[in-house]
Parts: sequence; C-alpha cells; structure tokens
Amino acid sequence: MMAATFPISLPFDEERRLAMLQAHALLDSEPEAEFDALVSLAADMLDCPLAALTLADRDRFWVKAATGPVPSEMPRQVAFCDHTIRSPDLMIVPDLTSDPRFSVNPLVTGEDGTRFYAGMPIRVPDLDGTPQAIGSLCVMDDTPRSLSPVGEQTLRHLAKLAEALIAARAIARRANAMAELSERQAEDLRTKDRTVRQVERLALTGSWRVVMATGQAMWSDGVYRIHELAPGQKFTLEQGLSYYPPASREVLRATIEDTLRTGDPFDIELDFVTALGRLRRVRVMGEREMVDGKPHGLVGMFQDVTERHALETQLRRNADTDALTTLSNRAAYDRALETAIDRSVTDGTPLGLVLIDLDGFKLINDTMGHLAGDEVLRTIGARLLANWLTDCFVARLGGDEFGVIVHDPMLLAEPEQLRTRIEALMSVAVTMDGLTMSCAGTVCMSLRPEECTTVRDFMHHADSRLYAAKRDRVGERRRGDRRRVG
Repeated sequence: MMAATFPISLPFDEERRLAMLQAHALLDSEPEAEFDALVSLAADMLDCPLAALTLADRDRFWVKAATGPVPSEMPRQVAFCDHTIRSPDLMIVPDLTSDPRFSVNPLVTGEDGTRFYAGMPIRVPDLDGTPQAIGSLCVMDDTPRSLSPVGEQTLRHLAKLAEALIAARAIARRANAMAELSERQAEDLRTKDRTVRQVERLALTGSWRVVMATGQAMWSDGVYRIHELAPGQKFTLEQGLSYYPPASREVLRATIEDTLRTGDPFDIELDFVTALGRLRRVRVMGEREMVDGKPHGLVGMFQDVTERHALETQLRRNADTDALTTLSNRAAYDRALETAIDRSVTDGTPLGLVLIDLDGFKLINDTMGHLAGDEVLRTIGARLLANWLTDCFVARLGGDEFGVIVHDPMLLAEPEQLRTRIEALMSVAVTMDGLTMSCAGTVCMSLRPEECTTVRDFMHHADSRLYAAKRDRVGERRRGDRRRVG
C-alpha cells in the first residue's frame, strides 16, 4: 500500500532545529553499537537491503549508522531524507523514478540506483518542548515496493526507539558532564582544603564551631595542631575550655556568654596550655551563629600568637625600661604614678613617693669616666630591687635621679625609717686603676597630701622637699668642712 506523500514546504524552524542537532553532539561522532543494532533491525524487519539513521546538517546529511552500501554523507539537495525531516509523519515513495521530486536524482538514475524509499523523521524536543526534526530513520531498496501497515507501524516504532536512544544518550552525556563537573568541583574543594590547611600551618591558625544545644565542638586540623593533639578526637566546649588557665578560662567563658546574649563578635588574647603542657598565647575570635532566628552556636578562628605576643611584650618592656639599670624609665614611672594617685584618691589609701638624687656621682663620672659612672648606676639599680621593695614601683628618672612609688601600708607607717633604709642603699664605692671614689644619695620621702591629685602636683611637692633636703645636706657638709679646718 502506498502511503501519502507530503509537500517539502512544511514550515519548521531551521535554526532551532540545527541548534538542537548541535546540542546532542551526534554529528561526526564515533560509531555506537546501539544505533548500529537499531539500523540492522530495521533492515531485517522490513526486509530491505539498505537502512540508515541520518542527521541533517546545514548543507549535508551525515549517516550515523547504516547497513548496505550507503554513502557516509551526501548533499542535502540530493538526500531523500531532506524531504522526510519536513514531513509530519512517515514518508513512503514506492517508486522513486515515478516521483517528479526524485526521478532525476543521481541516487536514482545511476546504475543500481535506488527505487524504493521509506523514512520516518527523528525528532527531539527543544528547550520549549517543541519537537525538532534532526534526521531520519529510513529503509531503501533497488526495486519498487511498498510497506504493509504492519511494516509502516514497525518503522514508526523503530523511529521512536531511535529517539529514545538519542534521549538516553543525551541523558548519559549530561550525567557524564555532571559527574565531570562534580569531580572538578570536588577537586576544587580538595585544592581549597589543601590551601586552607597550608594557610593554617603557615599562619598558625585554625577554625572551630560549637553547637550550643549539644556543646559539641568541631575543630579544623589547625586547632588540633595548636593544642598539640592528633586530629579527629571529639571535644565538647567544656573540654576545650580546660586547656586555659583558670583566669583565662573564666574570661573566655564570660566572653562566650556575652556573645551568645548580645550577638557581638569577640576577639581576645589569652594564656593557653597545650596537651603537652606548654604555655602558649592564643588569639580566639568568634561570632554567634543563628538558625531560624535563634542562637544556634558559635563559629570562629583560633591562632597561636605566642611569638608575636612575646615580641610585643619585649618591645613594650624595652619602651618602658631603662637600658642601663633595667629599672622602669620615666615614661613608665609617670603612668604608674598617675594610676597610683587615681587609686589613692578614689580609695583614700595612703601613697608614698621616694625621690633620690645621688651626691658625688658627677665627680666620679668626670674623674673616673663613664664606665665607672655606669657601674655606680647599675649598682644602685640592683639595690633598689631588694626583696623588701618588691611591692614598690622603682624607676630611674634620668641622669642620677631615681624614684620609688610606695603602696605598702607597713612601709608607709614608718616613713623616716623607710627613708633611712633607702639612703643606706645609696652609699656606693667604685675602684678603677687604683683609685677609689664613693657617692651617697639624698633621699626624700613624701606622703601624698590630699590636695595633690595629679602627677604634676605630687612631683612638684616631692621635688621641693628633695631640693630642700639637698640644700640641708650641702650645708651640713660645708659646716663639717669648716669645723675640720678650725
């Protein structure tokens, strides 16, 4: 039975059709057993020597699979299938020589030319779901013939099977692409993870997270490294806090509670003891994590800042220390005295200030040189660090002047005795190149008057008393000299 034929001018979107063909990446692809088997099945079931699965490119038809002597590709203007892809259904031509569309076609007129053709469009849906004909499944013979209704239905079914194979192939390609993308993403994550681990090692940092409902803590490798623990051990918040000395532990606990309550992030430095008992200094940073509008936990960073802290401490110490005597310098003394005065004013506690000026130091310096003078100053500095002055703040104020801030009520109860004991420390003899010289010190002890509420006021008060004491000491020495002369 001869099926109806259709005009070749049925409307279809060529650019969209070509886009879908390209999207499936079928053109010029390697042979695939599934398509070869499908074409072979079509030839066998329809008893035709030639069968092909063709794809319609812009200017050519390319054969994806075929049985019999079918060219691998042919121009679209001579391909029977160019008419098939424009047909809404099966196209059958019982005798090509009798059809004006094909009678002069070189595939028909040549020796052993094709006489019979039956083809079914192969369609795939585009992004809008509209079927686009990208090729055909066809059978051919060198003698005129037709297909039975069963044969026609078989070709339709086989075309549907071809479409299903193409769809499955597209799904497999997408799955492979997704797998490749997933692997690339996994590799990217592995690379980033390695980078994070390297950064953690270089920066001595780590990240952490705590779920408040369970108290469970999650640590990165960097946190374990700072703790000097093997990665992977499970820890709770309380177990993590146990690595801090008691005072630091309470500070961190209070800070965490405040962040959970207020949402304010924190960034603090604390003393820390590793699992191996090493004292370190760590920086702990954290912020609140919210889930469904409620505090869920904490996330943050952890950093070993021991070396930086030691350097900063040393720099501060250097900035506040007199290099020659290792006592505090004038800047540190002024700050300490200001704090002491504020506390004395607020609490009403007594505060004493001892000022010392060395007598005879300039003569030693001028006569024996700076090395001898430096030795005198170092000796005085060492003596002012006596155990009984441990609770006092001792400083070299400059040149041959020293200051002692006294808080101890027992020492302040006997100010003259304190002055006498310190004055005894000031008697120093130094020998160089057979020459021995000595110096002493004028010592003035002042209790803070109620009206002295600033460093300037108190120092002016103490300086005035020191100068008066020096005048008295000089006068006594001169009177003694006159008595010896008489």
